[in-house]
Amino acid sequence: MLKGIHPAISPDLLAVLSRMGHGDEILFADAHFPAETFGSHVVLRADGVNIDTLLAGTLPLFELDAYCECPLIMMQAVEGDQLDPTVESKYMAAITKTTVNKPALEQMDRFDFYERAEKCFAIVLTGETAKYGNIILKKGVTPV
Repeated sequence: MLKGIHPAISPDLLAVLSRMGHGDEILFADAHFPAETFGSHVVLRADGVNIDTLLAGTLPLFELDAYCECPLIMMQAVEGDQLDPTVESKYMAAITKTTVNKPALEQMDRFDFYERAEKCFAIVLTGETAKYGNIILKKGVTPV
């Protein structure tokens, strides 16, 4: 057991976060996301864990990229669908608890999001059941 590590952060996720460099991205995917389809990267499982819980556990360990316009990316609703506004607000509440400045969030077209997911360092398939609950985080440089 390590001190100061959130219990939702598995040893495998901790290792991935440590191996990532600045500019690398990680996707916290909802339970419906086709993670294995994008298979050229690491796919971890966090069954039963919601994304806001992972954000709360990860962001004390992980600096978001301060040199890009939007270090957070979520998927836009497909035409005819609606986003649940509580999903983004729940995620931002978890994020702003551990970040000094509120980071910008971009919403991206579904297929553009899938292309971005293919380039992620890792995908964490969670127990999140919210529709359009996926979020990509871009890692930054840890301040000295």
